[in-house]
Amino acid sequence: MTPIELEEQDATGVDRGPVLEARDLRVWYGTDRGPVRAVDGVSFELRRGEILGLVGESGCGKSTLGRGLLGLLPDGAARDGELRFQGRDMLALKPREQHALRGRDLGMIFQEPLTRLNPLMRISEHFSETLRTHDKSISKAEIERRSLDVLRVMGIPPTRFRAYPHEFSGGMRQRLMIALTLVMRPAFVVADEPTTALDVLVEAQIIRILHDLRREYDTSLLLITHNLGIIAEACDRVAVMYAGEIVEIGEAREVFSRPRHPYTRELLRSTISLRTTGLNYIEGAPPDLVDPPPACRFHPRCPDAMNVCAQRHPVDRDHGAGTRAACWAADVAQGLVKLDDREAAPLPRGEISVADEA
Repeated sequence: MTPIELEEQDATGVDRGPVLEARDLRVWYGTDRGPVRAVDGVSFELRRGEILGLVGESGCGKSTLGRGLLGLLPDGAARDGELRFQGRDMLALKPREQHALRGRDLGMIFQEPLTRLNPLMRISEHFSETLRTHDKSISKAEIERRSLDVLRVMGIPPTRFRAYPHEFSGGMRQRLMIALTLVMRPAFVVADEPTTALDVLVEAQIIRILHDLRREYDTSLLLITHNLGIIAEACDRVAVMYAGEIVEIGEAREVFSRPRHPYTRELLRSTISLRTTGLNYIEGAPPDLVDPPPACRFHPRCPDAMNVCAQRHPVDRDHGAGTRAACWAADVAQGLVKLDDREAAPLPRGEISVADEA
């Protein structure tokens, strides 16, 4: 692995090395039935000013990964592997040290903003509480200056600074959540479904704001969403997650135009557009992460499954054009591996006709 001290710089001299690096990261929940492998061996990196989209079905581990990166996990959860933020080993930090990083250096934009804003507090009080939590000596004038600066970027007029949350529309409240995160100027932000339940016009505004973050704050962003259209519009790269694992990652345009993994391909086929003439879907359901399928976790639902898919876990390989994927069928199609006739034989349909219910 390249040391943080030797990170690359762009032509302007600005450091564009990894802000966040995850290697074989795991987040498991303890239950009476056994550990839930919500995030199981995830690896990726995020550079300064980059927006990485994270997409997958409900229950695949997207939100757990986002919270796990920030250490926002409940009792009974455990993290393992390697996680570095600006060169610091996050898993080796004490809880108090991790807490100090959150807000100031690490931010999170939650979904459903009305449940995150105190209805009895004015917006000005929300900003004051956020800033004074991390800097008790900050003046009232500085709080107002920094708050109004970030609200201006969000398109919220200063006349609304002392309003209550219920006086804002859903889209405006989501902007407030983004503003409360960015007022601390964090280097890395997790945005968990920031456009949920918003109409398409407000959704477009939020996407534009996400683009503005890069210009105004040079913030790195992990954007979690079900909406592939948002990924295509807002993200530099996309990571496709299934059953706790990242099965494909690469440049958004490349992944969407030439998906390597069958799961990515089937997700794209399942989207609805103005050209849609029939409803496509992926047969079966995501697996139980207490007892996931052996080898490739997608093989019970995969239309391209071969015998090897149920016997050996696929290897994460470079598939060209900046794309990596973990799939035996994609490896064979790209000529990256050669299987014997028995391994390459199609998996009998009777074995994949029904997927385990989650």
